[in-house]
Amino acid sequence: MNSSPQHLVQADLVAVLAAVTAGEPRVLTTQGGLTLPAGPFSPDHRSLQASLRAWVESQTHHPLGYVEQLYTFPDRDRSDALGMRAISISYLGLTREEDESGAPAQDGWQDWYRYFPWEDWRTGECALVADEVIPRLRAWSKLADDRAQRSARWQRVAVMFGLEDNAWNEELVLQRYELLFEAGLVAESARGRSARKKPSVDWLPGEAMGHDHRRILATGMARLRAKIKYRPVVFELMPPEFSLLQLQQTVEALAGRGLHKQNFRRQMEQQALVEETGQVALGTAGRPAKLYRFRRNVILERAMSGNKLPLARS
Repeated sequence: MNSSPQHLVQADLVAVLAAVTAGEPRVLTTQGGLTLPAGPFSPDHRSLQASLRAWVESQTHHPLGYVEQLYTFPDRDRSDALGMRAISISYLGLTREEDESGAPAQDGWQDWYRYFPWEDWRTGECALVADEVIPRLRAWSKLADDRAQRSARWQRVAVMFGLEDNAWNEELVLQRYELLFEAGLVAESARGRSARKKPSVDWLPGEAMGHDHRRILATGMARLRAKIKYRPVVFELMPPEFSLLQLQQTVEALAGRGLHKQNFRRQMEQQALVEETGQVALGTAGRPAKLYRFRRNVILERAMSGNKLPLARS
């Protein structure tokens, strides 16, 4: 059996751990925000997911709620450094940043729009997209070798960023990042190239991450943005009791889009996903808000295809 280094494989589990705190989407990071939590698969556990839960919960001291596998990524940076094939098996996990006492449970939580500022459209069209992203992508499109390639590049830009007859699709997080990577507009695109590294001033705003972790984060964001439309996973991020405004702000934080308040409340009533607790929020300005809780038995009452949190546009 050939045991040369190029035939060896190292597999790491990488976790996109999402939370929403005070209406802001958060992701747990390590190394000062440079990487996502990662650890090796332990043969002592019966499955990859069991291994992931064990080391994540030991690090965060908080049980994970919803967990699903995202994708397996070949990590070229680490493969080169280690002299072997390195892969990252990524997972999306939902948890809460605060522990039961309301105190932060773990250092390292970051706003995920720190890494993807062009994805935040909660207050309308993102100024960064109009002012910097589109002009740079337009210039990149014009650099193609011929008219057909220039047209193909611009068509991709239009689809990804909601131009011309295309609507902004909040789920295309990964595709937008990969387009910006191809255009050389994010710092990670300079890695592994023989050409001299471009100065950071040429890169778009948005923090870079080590290895392929920003790409993995983009995958997790896209998956969660899609998932909240047809499964009530958002309630994994909520406290036991919450106001409808808190719930709406949580959905908006994840989706990066604003929701119409009355439409959102109407959907909650129609889907019967929540019920009143009989309590109100204290210490808030204005009229006290009613508190609700998630009706977990709704999962057993009817097929999940009937439970939706659509992103009603304002």
